Amino acid sequence: MKAPFSGADNTRTTLEFPMTASDARRWYALALLCLAGFMVILDAQIVVLALPSIASDLGFSASGAQWVISAYLLSFGGLLLLGGRIADLLGRRRVFVTGTLLFGLSSLLCGFAWAAGVLVAARAVQGVSAAVMAPSALSILLNTFDEGPERNKALAIWSGSGGFGATAALLVGGPLTDGLGWQWVFFLNVPVALLLLALSPVLLGESRTRTRARSYDPVGALTITAALVACVYAVVEAPGAGWLSARTLGLLAGAVLLALLFVRIEARSVAPLVPLRLMRSRSLIGGNLVVILLGACAFGMSYTLSQYGQAVLGYSPLVFGLANVVMPAGAVVGSYAGQALVTRVGARPVAMGGLALVGAGSLLLAGVPVDGGFVRDLLPGLILFGPGLGACAVAGAIAALTGVGERESGVASGINTAAFQIGGAFGVAVVTSVAVSYATGPEPLAALTAGHRAAFTACAVLAAAGLACALVLLRGPRRRRPERPETAVTPTAPAPPSRSGRTARPSPRPAPASPTADGP
Repeated sequence: MKAPFSGADNTRTTLEFPMTASDARRWYALALLCLAGFMVILDAQIVVLALPSIASDLGFSASGAQWVISAYLLSFGGLLLLGGRIADLLGRRRVFVTGTLLFGLSSLLCGFAWAAGVLVAARAVQGVSAAVMAPSALSILLNTFDEGPERNKALAIWSGSGGFGATAALLVGGPLTDGLGWQWVFFLNVPVALLLLALSPVLLGESRTRTRARSYDPVGALTITAALVACVYAVVEAPGAGWLSARTLGLLAGAVLLALLFVRIEARSVAPLVPLRLMRSRSLIGGNLVVILLGACAFGMSYTLSQYGQAVLGYSPLVFGLANVVMPAGAVVGSYAGQALVTRVGARPVAMGGLALVGAGSLLLAGVPVDGGFVRDLLPGLILFGPGLGACAVAGAIAALTGVGERESGVASGINTAAFQIGGAFGVAVVTSVAVSYATGPEPLAALTAGHRAAFTACAVLAAAGLACALVLLRGPRRRRPERPETAVTPTAPAPPSRSGRTARPSPRPAPASPTADGP
């Protein structure tokens, strides 16, 4: 079935569905798309457990190992908007299938990596393929389900698949690393990718947006990605080169110049990746800054916790993964509770409360000793961190997407998704840099623990910065003003008769505006 749609901006969306709107197979299509989203999030998290084994086998340095995570997150977050643009113009199903094929091949290369540089390069390719898969899968979902309750239900299931992927990473990563080797955390993606490739032509419909002139804005995408890489590389190398060294300051200055160049490119582009009019939205800016800092806390804490649990406490990946399921499970609970609270009190209080829990959990973890135990030293912090993470993620997303028009909804969603991934890359770089700087002393385990304590403290500082952004940039709920008694009972004069002889009804007073979640 084809359904062309012509817009005022000389664009036309052509839909080709292999099923009717009432066909039950669209739920199977949703399951397939959620499997793809699950795999993308699983791959981002599962490597955290296997990283100590990877670093030992391939000879990564203490600061170099984090690039196994950051290479994926940077290419994923930096190219996510470009991936969505390509899917819109070339066909969403076609681009989804291409990204899935590339993801499977790059996973094979990761598993067979024989050197540190090869693994980092393969992880970057994985991030590129994920940046193609994720936005095209979400676009297919939106074109498969009609707007209304069914689409809302489908989006809720799609969002839940990400949380389930993060939880499954802790459950599956440990057994794979212990039993079969770290290579299998990457080989696991291959059969999933083959299943997606086999079923996509059967279950997924094709759709695309046709314009008079195709414009992908690759220069803008590459410019902002280069700015992010320069910034993260400067932070990672700062402990060795010096924070005030010419190399560190030069890289940071280069990142700023590239970011300014990106703004100039977007201002002159016919079809920019990020329309600059969106940057005038205080809620969008504040919500995404909160999400960036939350992502930095989440990935930074997970990375540090894995290093401490396996390198200092001596936990195996299996035992450590099973023990830490409490954190992502708490995040799922916090996300559902946060969604309900946002409708009652607004996004700002929920975001601030979530970040307060994240910061408090990080501070509890900052006191870990050399001879620590899970129940005594780790569990209290994780119990606070998990719900705070889930609640703040929901509040930040709602704040960032509130008031965005329909035409900009895809771009705004892409920015919000990219914000968490980019924040994660920055957070891993920050905690690695801090840990290396403070890991000093004659006793190796004591030095490692000192570095980890400093890294957990850095996570608390990031949470405090996010809390400040939420307080200043997010708007609180609009409160209903109480009516004055004299205005509520003011009598109205009799209306003059109309030409027909009937008395005209007086115009009713407009009702006061109802309170919204995030204000105007």
